[in-house]
Amino acid sequence: MSEKTVWDVVVIGGGPAGMIAAGRAAERGRRVLLLEKNPTLGKKLLITGGGRCNITNNKLDVREMLAKYKESGKYLFSAFTQFGVKETIEFFNGQGLTLKEEAEGRMFPASNKARSVWDALVLYMRKGGVRIRTNAEVVGITHEKSSGQMLITLADTLEVRAQSCVIACGGISRPLTGSTGDGFRWLKRMGHTIAKNNLALVPIRLKDPWIKKLAGVALSNIKLTTYESGVKQASYKGKLLFTHVGMSGPAVLNMSRDVGELLHGGEVVIMLDVFPAFDIGALREKLKILLIDQSNKKIKNVLSSLIPSALVDPALKMTGINADTPCHSVRSEERKKLVDVLKSIPLHVSGLLGEDKAVVSSGGVMLNQVNFKTMQSRIVPQLFLAGDMLNINRQSGGYSLQICWTTGYIAGSNC
Repeated sequence: MSEKTVWDVVVIGGGPAGMIAAGRAAERGRRVLLLEKNPTLGKKLLITGGGRCNITNNKLDVREMLAKYKESGKYLFSAFTQFGVKETIEFFNGQGLTLKEEAEGRMFPASNKARSVWDALVLYMRKGGVRIRTNAEVVGITHEKSSGQMLITLADTLEVRAQSCVIACGGISRPLTGSTGDGFRWLKRMGHTIAKNNLALVPIRLKDPWIKKLAGVALSNIKLTTYESGVKQASYKGKLLFTHVGMSGPAVLNMSRDVGELLHGGEVVIMLDVFPAFDIGALREKLKILLIDQSNKKIKNVLSSLIPSALVDPALKMTGINADTPCHSVRSEERKKLVDVLKSIPLHVSGLLGEDKAVVSSGGVMLNQVNFKTMQSRIVPQLFLAGDMLNINRQSGGYSLQICWTTGYIAGSNC
C-alpha cells in the first residue's frame, strides 16, 4: 500500500530536534509530515531537567560555547554561527516563551515547566501546517535513485515518499521514550559509519551500603576525583545528588562517560571533597573554631551545621569518632582525621545505571559524513540528520538540547 502524496519533507522523530526541524521547514512553505512512533510527541523533552527543561546555556560567544563540545566543536562552528544560543533564545522568545537564567548559565522556561517548551514547539508546527502522525513506527528508509525520492516504510506496511527526509529519532537513552537506536541501523545500511554508541550523562551506581541513607541529599560546589586501580585520573566540580543506589546531579552526569571507560581498566573509586574551596589547613582551623565555640555539645549535633545531617554519621564512622562525644573531648588527631575524610570521602563504583536512566547517549554518525552548513548527509542526497543522530560528546547544563535546536533548525532551513 502506498500513499499517493509525495511530501516535500518527512521528519522522523517527534523530539526537540524533529519538532523544530518540522516547524522550520513548514515556515519556509514546505509540505511537511512528521512521523512519531509514540502516541504523543516529545516524551523525553517533557522529562528533561527534572521536568523543567534546561533549554540551553547562556554562552552567547560561539567559540566559548563550542569549547564545551571539545573535539566536536571544530565541526559545529558553521552551524552555531547560523543558529546558536543567541538565536535560540530569540526563537523561543518569539514563540511567547520567557526564559530565565540560573546557576552556571543554565537557561530554563520562566514557568519551570518543560510543558511550556513543548507547547511553544507544537504551536510553531501548527502555524506552518505540519501534518503530524503519531503511532507511526518507521522500519526502513531507502533513497530511490530513479526518482531521487526518499522512501520511508512504516510497520503497518504503508510507504511514504518525500523529496527530503530529516532523521531526528534520538540515540539509545531512555528507550521507554522511544529512543531505541533505530535510526543508526537505517543509516548504517545506507552507508554511514556509526561510532560506537555508549551511554553518556548517566547516574553512577555505588557499592557503599551507607549511600542508601543519603538518598535525596544534594551537595553543591563539591569536587569529585576519579581513581582507577589507585591511580589518579581526573577531577570534576559542581553539584551532586545522592540516590538510593548511588549518585546523580550535574557533576556526576558530566563525568559518567569517563567513569564508564575507566571501569574497563580496573576498580574505580571516586574521592568526594565536600569543601574544595578550603585547603586542609584552612578546614582544620574552621573545624577547630566550631568545636571550641560549641564545646559542650555532642559532635554529631555540631557537625550537622557544617555538612548535611545525613552525612554526619558516615563521616564519623569513617574516622572512628563516637557520635555522642562532646566537642571538647575530640582529640587533635581526631579532628585532623575528620578533616581528611571531609576532603576525601571514598565512593566505590560498581557501574553505571542502564540506558533507561541515561539523559543522552554518545556515539552516532561520524561528523565528517555530515555537511554542517546544511545538516545534509554527505553519503545520501536529500537526507538530513539532527540531534542525537550525531556523534557529539557533550556535558549536561543545556548543551545537549542546544545541539537539538541548532541542528534541527538548520536541517529544517535546508531540506
